[in-house]
Amino acid sequence: MVEVICDTNFLIHLATRRIKNIDNLDMEIGSISFTVPQVVKNELIKLQEIPEKNKEITVTLNYIKKFKVISINGTYADQKLIDYVKINRSIIGTMDKGLKNKIKKLGSSILSIHNDKIVLES
Repeated sequence: MVEVICDTNFLIHLATRRIKNIDNLDMEIGSISFTVPQVVKNELIKLQEIPEKNKEITVTLNYIKKFKVISINGTYADQKLIDYVKINRSIIGTMDKGLKNKIKKLGSSILSIHNDKIVLES
């Protein structure tokens, strides 16, 4: 099973949008498990306090309840993911172009959402 470490925006998309190929991921990419860094969960909890984001974030927090939470801690999620990838080559789930480029330069792969489909970029 391949572990995909998710950033905040990726999780929001995953939880609130209909992903067309989510049921076929095992055949397309392999067996994957979505993992939530503690720093990302903390970011979601802070975002929940913003009235216009509350509904979307509540849906996301409920969606990730059964996901494994790993102890990547800090205040800035993107930097912590980069630091983690420097030590542990991993697949990162992100929509952020800047973060994608940094992760790819470090030799790791990206799982992203494009046209409501999950796509593997390497």
